[in-house]
Order: sequence, then structure tokens, then C-alpha cells
Amino acid sequence: MERVFPERRLFLKSDTDTRFIRLRSETQLVAFLGGALLVAWAIVATAILLMDSISAGNYREQAQRDQISYQRRLNELSAERDSRAAEALAAQERFNTALAQVSSMQSRLLDSETRRRELETGIDVIQTTLRDTMKEREDVGNRLAALQGQIEGGSTAAVNGEGDGTLDLLAAALARTAEERDQVVANAQDALVRADEMATEMRLMEENNDRIFRQLEEAMTVSVKPLDKMFSAAGMDPDRIIKEVRKGYSGQGGPLTPITFSTRGEEPSIDTERANRILNEMDKLNLYRIAAEKAPFAVPLKDAFRFTSGFGRRWGRMHEGTDFAAAHGTPIYATADGVVTHAGWMSGYGRLVKIQHEFGIETRYAHMSKIRVKVGQRVSRGDQVGDMGNTGRSTGTHLHYEVRVGGKAVNPMTYIKAANDVF
Repeated sequence: MERVFPERRLFLKSDTDTRFIRLRSETQLVAFLGGALLVAWAIVATAILLMDSISAGNYREQAQRDQISYQRRLNELSAERDSRAAEALAAQERFNTALAQVSSMQSRLLDSETRRRELETGIDVIQTTLRDTMKEREDVGNRLAALQGQIEGGSTAAVNGEGDGTLDLLAAALARTAEERDQVVANAQDALVRADEMATEMRLMEENNDRIFRQLEEAMTVSVKPLDKMFSAAGMDPDRIIKEVRKGYSGQGGPLTPITFSTRGEEPSIDTERANRILNEMDKLNLYRIAAEKAPFAVPLKDAFRFTSGFGRRWGRMHEGTDFAAAHGTPIYATADGVVTHAGWMSGYGRLVKIQHEFGIETRYAHMSKIRVKVGQRVSRGDQVGDMGNTGRSTGTHLHYEVRVGGKAVNPMTYIKAANDVF
């Protein structure tokens, strides 16, 4: 140690005195180690600060990129929502047009059925009259043959007095019968012409009806399939949903009543069955539209927002909803029809609104700054339930939105994404 740190003396000289300080090897070692530790600490602290600064810069850049990405995605969703809304409006117009066409077609089918029956009745009357006329002509011919036999048998004296009158009577009857026969034949020919015209008209009507049926079937396919897909994507059985909605809307009547004809015990026609299938699809579409209003397929915000936290585990704990961040006081809307079961403060949630919907579904809207509904109030999709805030256990202004089925939390985005192709 003395070779590395030899003893040193530091002389301090003044005008009147001279002093020195002796630096031992141990003192120099301690001073060296202390200086080395100080320099090492300075290097490590500087490195940590630089790393934190670089990481903070990266985090800020990443946050900016995420914000830009969220904004771009939000714009895309808004544009897609507008497009789906336009498609839904067009589908509604097609549905109304199809409904009017079905009503018109039903009336025309009833009219054609009535005319067909009248024509069948007229043909039956003409055939009956023709048979009676032919029978009368045959009877007159038999009487004429009998009279001629009597004349040839020698009853000339008896016949001379009465024969002329009988012959005149028979001739008049034959002439009248021939005239009736000619009229019947003319009526029959006219009826055949009318039957051909009616057959042509019915064929054209059937072609037109077939075209209308195809358009209606295509419109029903375009309208019903996306709804089937939406409910299936949300994990909801379409058949069960239809059955539950029909329980509350079991009345019948109006334009969607199945078409029925008196078929004299015969099976319904193909057109009748086809029309009834279309009416059943329309009824199914109406029930789907009712069910869609009762399930939370909408987004709870209409203003610009960004997603800040999704459904799932976060920091070792389960996050049972989706967080939407926007400006303080942003309106919050109900995502489906239902009844308010809670409107007040709840630990952790802050100001909270719970809404009970059909099919065992409940939605929750938490951390609000103001509540605008009351317990027991019935709300519809799009009704404002409160304003966005920062109450309860919250790190900033946002909406914590939950969807629960049978009391169990599920991912709200399942319903929102399922409705992208419809709304």
C-alpha cells in the first residue's frame, strides 16, 4: 500500500511560520475510494437519468402514435357507422316498398281468384245450357221421325187435317232450337275467347308475381342474414331471441297476416305458400328489429372519444368493462331499451347508472359527473343517462362501461363489433 500510496506531506508556509500536513497511506486510500465511489455514483445516476429521459420520450411518441391510431380508427368507425346507417335506411325503404308490393299483390291475387271462379261458373252454365239444347233437339228429331212414320203408314186422312199444323209446329220448334243452338255455340266460342284472354292475363300476372316474389325474397335475404349474423356473433341464439320477443308481441293482423284462400279442400297454391314464406320472413325481420333495440349493440358515446382500457386482466386484476375517454361533461347514452335499476353513488364506481334490459342483460355506466335518470325510469336506446366525469376510483375523466349477462360481466365490444355490419 505504501508503494501505491506513499506517505506525503503538505507544507503550508506563511510569513512568520511554516506548517505541514502529513498524509498517511491509509488516508490517501480512503480519499481515493471515496472519490471513486462518488464518480461511479455520478456515472450510474447520469445513465439512469438518460435512460429515463429516452424511455419517457419513447413513451410520449408511442402515446402520440396510439392517439393518432385511435383517432384514425375512430374516424373509420364513424364513417362506417354512417355508411351502415345509410344502408339501414335504404333497407327500411326497400322493406316498406316490398310491404306495399305484397299488399298490392295480395289484392290482385284475390281479384284474379274471384274472376277465375266467375269464369268457371259461366262456363258451367254454358255447358249445361248446351246439353239441354242438344237434348231438346234430339227429342224434336224423334217426334219428327215418329210423325213421318205415321204418314208413311197410311194415315193420310187423319194427317191431312192435322198434319200441316203439326209440321208447321215442328218446323218452328226446329228453327227455334237451331237458333238457340247457334246462340249457344256463339256464347261458347265467346267464352273460349274470354278464357284464352283470361289465361294470357293470368300468365302475365304470374310472371309479374314471380318477379315481385324474387325481389322480395332477395330483399328479405339481404335484410335478415346480417341480423342473424349479428345476434350469433354476440353469442345470442337467434331462435331463442325471436321466441322471447314474440311472447311480448303475440298479436296478429294487418299486412303481415298470412294469405289464405278458400281452396275447396285443396292444398294451398305455390304462390300462396311463397307469399306466406315472405310474410314470415318479414315478421321475423320485424321481431329482429325489436330485439336489436333491446340488446346493447350501440356505442354509449356519440361524440369523439378514444379507448383507454379494454375488457380483461389489468395489473393482476380483472377489468370487467371498457373505458372510453373524452372531454369532461360529454353526454352518455343508453345503448338499448330498458329500465333504470340504480342511479346513484357506488363505491369504486362513483356516480353509477344501471339499466336492466331484456334477455337477462344489464349495462353499467360509471364515474359520471352527473346523473340524468331516476330509478324505475324506462329509457330507450339513445336516451341520455348522464355526463362523463371522474368520480369514484378513477385516474382521469372517462366512462367505465360494463355489460353483464345473467350477472356475469362480458366484453362490451362483442356487441359493438357484432353490430358493425348492421348499424
